[in-house]
Amino acid sequence: MKKILIIIIILLSSNVLAHMEHYKKYNKIEMDIFRNGELIGYNYYFFTRKGNETIVTNQIKFSVKVLGATIFQVEGYGEEKYIKDQLVSYNSKTLQNGKEKFVNLVFDITKDKFNLKGSSYSGEASSNNIVGNWWSHKILQTNTQISPISGSIKEQIVTFINKEKIEQYGKVYTVDRFTLKSKDMTLPQDKRLDFNVWYDPKTAQIIRVSYSRMGNWEYRLKHSE
Repeated sequence: MKKILIIIIILLSSNVLAHMEHYKKYNKIEMDIFRNGELIGYNYYFFTRKGNETIVTNQIKFSVKVLGATIFQVEGYGEEKYIKDQLVSYNSKTLQNGKEKFVNLVFDITKDKFNLKGSSYSGEASSNNIVGNWWSHKILQTNTQISPISGSIKEQIVTFINKEKIEQYGKVYTVDRFTLKSKDMTLPQDKRLDFNVWYDPKTAQIIRVSYSRMGNWEYRLKHSE
């Protein structure tokens, strides 16, 4: 594994830090998760760096209760590893209503593809895919994404809607609003991408995400440093 990483570092040494450069000032990004206006959990991202390597760890936890009974619960952990701007590995484990889900992804530089093993899909995947986590604005710049929970691959269509000003936690943001939808809208609703995304181009941060599925959900940027 060390030899593979050394080869990747050498081959990518002349690449521009087109993506990760935008996040070099961040050590932590915190998002709150709301359902029907009620705070139910969090999604935190932590950044660590060593030389050309950046590791982004993801912690997510939320619980939906109705009349005191838990009807939906998720708790998970993931780790994305980059050499300069290239994703070289991603691993996650998630408990969803007590069911284990996972993703193990490794970049094969000889094929320029990802080798992917997940609870929903195993096989090769195009290097154009990104992991669908909300810390990264590249989710708005790609035609296909990999689920960070199960490894399923979904083609998507991103559409710019307009520029807006939104208020959140006492701050006013000037943002670009997008929709992010599955290319195949015949997919079952629980498998379909159908999001509204508010993005701040000045900070390269996603400020808010909303969608409707078993209620109205929002991910809201609370804090970054």
